Amino acid sequence: MSDVLHFSQVSVLREGATLIDRLDWEIAEGERWVVLGPNGAGKTTLLQLASANLHPSRGTASVLGETLGAVDVFELRPRIGLSSAALAERLPPRESVRDVVLTASYAVVGRWRERYEQMDASRADELLAALGVAHLAERRFGTLSEGERKRVQIARALMTDPELMLLDEPAAGLDLGGREDLVRRLGLIAADEDAPALVLVTHHVEEIPSGFTHVLLLRGGKVVAAGPIGRTLTAAALAETFGLALELGRTGDRWAARAV
Repeated sequence: MSDVLHFSQVSVLREGATLIDRLDWEIAEGERWVVLGPNGAGKTTLLQLASANLHPSRGTASVLGETLGAVDVFELRPRIGLSSAALAERLPPRESVRDVVLTASYAVVGRWRERYEQMDASRADELLAALGVAHLAERRFGTLSEGERKRVQIARALMTDPELMLLDEPAAGLDLGGREDLVRRLGLIAADEDAPALVLVTHHVEEIPSGFTHVLLLRGGKVVAAGPIGRTLTAAALAETFGLALELGRTGDRWAARAV
């Protein structure tokens, strides 16, 4: 069984709709995966499974060696770093940026009566610096730009030194400069041998950072292709995924696609 994630014939059914359909997927330690697909492909549902926030309707889903449905998810979730729009909506806008990152230590949103050590505050500050937002530590989260919020969320996701890190469309809504800065920083994380296994969900091949090793292509809840990115991410596979004839180009470790 894979070290990090093992899905076997996993399906998710909701109100007569099949969101994920008999999906097989494995992630090993040290791998960096990008999940690509159009709206409605099942990408967000897949991350809900991987983050132990959803159980499969059918099949077997194991995360970090624990089988969903047979494990206390409240003990499992702190081992998983997550950055998503749904989580961002739960973060108190009046909370300081440092506290937004700090509270990940207790897997809570909104500081209350928890007690933190100086080493916790130091780690939060180091992560904010690594993401280029150390100067915002005392600012209220609700006053940040979209790009600043995205970087703070990623710092929060790394706070507990997770074994698996999930990023749901981290570059969505960013301008070109903000996107390129974030993609560069994610590439640095991907290149770090001590970083956790990574899964990044996106609609756009242009948002794939350098250093990502594998790709999963989804359409209609089904796997179109999965495997090492260099041989799996092809124009033909991408066209089948998005239902559109596409040209795919690569410059160094970065990708670009356009309609034929």
